[in-house]
Amino acid sequence: MQTSDPKYPIGHYSPEPFSLSARENRLAEIKYLPQWLENALLNLDEAQLRTPYREGGWSIQQLVHHVADSHINAYCRFRLGLTESNPVIRPYDEKSWAELYDVTHLPVNISITLLHTLHARWYALLESLTEADWHRTVYHPGQAKTLTLWYLLGSYAWHGKHHTAHITKLRERMSW
Repeated sequence: MQTSDPKYPIGHYSPEPFSLSARENRLAEIKYLPQWLENALLNLDEAQLRTPYREGGWSIQQLVHHVADSHINAYCRFRLGLTESNPVIRPYDEKSWAELYDVTHLPVNISITLLHTLHARWYALLESLTEADWHRTVYHPGQAKTLTLWYLLGSYAWHGKHHTAHITKLRERMSW
């Protein structure tokens, strides 16, 4: 669903019940996100990469590094959820991470490369899960909720598309 809201260009995450077709769609979104994100960045110059996707929002550079940071955490959360009984996952301060030196100074291709390799490994893990595995849980203290791995898969698939849309919508608005 497309919206005119620059903060949520594809709308908010809306979970869906488990099905084999939904599983295939979410896995494909994890598998192909690094390429979609890389394509969204094609031919952007340094000034464009430092442009916020909306007023008061992060720059494109920060968005790309944020996706890498978030998905590293996601990969670890899945591994914990598969090897422990309802483990507590660790929240992190995304805003502070987006201000760290590596985010503000390293080129986005570092995180794009990281995402390609991370998602290849994550996809291989996800593809191996049984239907019962998708019902395994983790506890998120920041949300004070127990979440299934199925919920997390949908959330992170949405997350990647959400931030890619921030970039593509900015490009459309700026005619880049």
